[in-house]
Amino acid sequence: MATAVLMSSPIPPDSEIEKCERNLEKMGNVLQFSKHPLQNRWALWFFKNDKSKTWQANLRLISKFDTVEDFWALYNHIQLSSNLMSGCDYSLFKDGIEPMWEDKLNRRGGRWLITLSKQQRRADLDRFWLETLLCLVGEAFGDHSDDVCGAVINVRAKGDKIAIWSRDYEHKDAITHIGRVYKDRLGVPQKVIIGYQSHADTATKSGSSSKNKFVA
Repeated sequence: MATAVLMSSPIPPDSEIEKCERNLEKMGNVLQFSKHPLQNRWALWFFKNDKSKTWQANLRLISKFDTVEDFWALYNHIQLSSNLMSGCDYSLFKDGIEPMWEDKLNRRGGRWLITLSKQQRRADLDRFWLETLLCLVGEAFGDHSDDVCGAVINVRAKGDKIAIWSRDYEHKDAITHIGRVYKDRLGVPQKVIIGYQSHADTATKSGSSSKNKFVA
């Protein structure tokens, strides 16, 4: 009676396996090098207003990125701001800076604030927020980009807000330059005034709005 012989594929020698591993490593390096690095590493945060939790517990880190391609992959994956529930925020900050006044790099700073009417949510909100993000990751403020900490969008029933945060409200030249460039990038008409407020004033305000330290 004949015995059946099972034929198996020959196992490549160690040298061939090592060669394949080296080629795969090279391919991975090429794919990595083909990406376009950003000047800074950024972190995207999400806040959902759950009153049963503390403010810090409602704040969640979504992802970090440091290339152009990874920015677009993240942006195209998340919900548009105009589709968020009222009470939600997105925050984009340089890695190492948390989106809160208490962070040591935000404590002495302030924000350029854009306030939108309820009617502007569908027309302008997503466009303004995307342009804000591009200003940040693209270092649109030149030498004064180092003063930028991040940006926040607040989706609210009474009207949405977008703000760029800077690190020191006493850096007048940097703040005024950032405000002029930001206003121009958003296409805000010259006759419309936007204001810069310090976080300290905002935290201790007694009226409905904080006093502007600068305007653009």
